[in-house]
Amino acid sequence: MLRRIALCAALLGALASAAPAEQPIAPFSGAAPGTQLPAGWKPLMLPDRKQTQLALVEDEGRVVLRAHAESAVGTAGFAMHAGMGERPMLTWRWKIDRVVAGADTNTKPGDDYAARVYVMFDVPADQLSLVDRAKMKLAKVIYGVDMPAASICYVWDNRMAAGTSRWSPYSNRVRTIVLRSGNGEAGKWVTETRDLDADFQAAFGAGHPGPTPAVTGIAVGNDTDQTNETVTAWFGDFAWKARP
Repeated sequence: MLRRIALCAALLGALASAAPAEQPIAPFSGAAPGTQLPAGWKPLMLPDRKQTQLALVEDEGRVVLRAHAESAVGTAGFAMHAGMGERPMLTWRWKIDRVVAGADTNTKPGDDYAARVYVMFDVPADQLSLVDRAKMKLAKVIYGVDMPAASICYVWDNRMAAGTSRWSPYSNRVRTIVLRSGNGEAGKWVTETRDLDADFQAAFGAGHPGPTPAVTGIAVGNDTDQTNETVTAWFGDFAWKARP
């Protein structure tokens, strides 16, 4: 359990404390194939766990990010400070070879996914409860990183229906939203477009009145360290767009 909390701290906190990057989000398609990520993207790994293999590869004529996990965990993160403004929609493409068959995300030991996309928000600490502030301070002391106060994790699950939204089994500051489920679309590129303003308000709005705060970073990857399975995910470019 402590290692899973450390994972959340490392993945989410490392981005929040990183230097902000200017927009647009650096595209994978503009880089050359290999292990060197585009400027602004950084690998985020746990030192005591087997690492997801991250690489830029060509797929259907475009360079994309491949995340290959063999009993491993890891993500690529991009730090920024992007207000919602008139462009609250985040869009990207992703693909998996298969879901994590043995995952059971209703339990902490089964919290593995074939693909994840984290979005972190800059919620002021004074809007948190005393309990949540204490938890964040404790995480800082133990793991040496600052935990973002609010995050949404979009996932490709093995069994939960698309549209399912619930709190992470490890933190009530991370809202998990299932976008794809099962192997029906495995091997195919699919496009997602999310209204981050609407998703944040649905998840955190009751406790954080006012406009949706700025996004401080995104992180993409997968993990199979709990189930010891092997999966591969591919991610295309991330971009902002205006609401229709």
